[in-house]
Amino acid sequence: MKIGLIGVGAIANYVREALKSRNETLAAVLVRPSRVREAPELYVGAVADLPDDLDLVIDCAGHAALVEHGPAVLLRGFDLLSVSLGALADPDTYASLEQAAAKGGARLHLASGAIGALDCLQAARVGQMESVTYIGRKPPQGWKGSPAEDVTDLDTLVSGEVIHFEGSARQAALRYPKNANVAAAVALAGKGFDATQVRLIADATVTENVHQIEASGDFGRFTFQINGKAMPDNPRSSALAAMSVLSKLDQLTRPISL
Repeated sequence: MKIGLIGVGAIANYVREALKSRNETLAAVLVRPSRVREAPELYVGAVADLPDDLDLVIDCAGHAALVEHGPAVLLRGFDLLSVSLGALADPDTYASLEQAAAKGGARLHLASGAIGALDCLQAARVGQMESVTYIGRKPPQGWKGSPAEDVTDLDTLVSGEVIHFEGSARQAALRYPKNANVAAAVALAGKGFDATQVRLIADATVTENVHQIEASGDFGRFTFQINGKAMPDNPRSSALAAMSVLSKLDQLTRPISL
């Protein structure tokens, strides 16, 4: 495949390195116009400057990049793979991407990000689902720069835990845009943004990001938990989120995939 990439952050760099050992070709990287001069043979500053023969564009640059570039990429007829699921909590963004994909004859593929068990949720929603709850638990410092700072003093939280948000997945995604992708993934796989409940916790007793899904319905009941590690060069980025991009790429390129 001939691939375009959006972003140069930790997840984008992980994907970029992985592509070197695969059968895909990285043809262009979409960056801010001011950065094009850093690698003019590879970097472009606008969707219009992407090569015409791309098979796929991978977005690893966050919610703002998906909102800004996603519709234009899809309108050009390029399939788009993104980890910025939280951006879809905004109904206008969702509609814009959906309309652009339909008009451009392209598809938006969503990587699962830092959470698993989404295939189970997708299967369960075929029947009657009673409830889906996502619980996100991080060390206090993992919530730095988020609205959690309005609720508790993260620097002095050295024991115990503080629940700093309870509400719907849509509210969580819109209020915590830098921490919302997992909640959004659970919502999209299951009962939707408004029917999925979210609880976010600053927990001084944990050293990793802990993601938990609890669901019940006529299928039965399940609880899934993952203790995720951050990427070495960026503690705000999940290693599994980067891996999920490559996993989704495998699904799109292999003749037989699960």
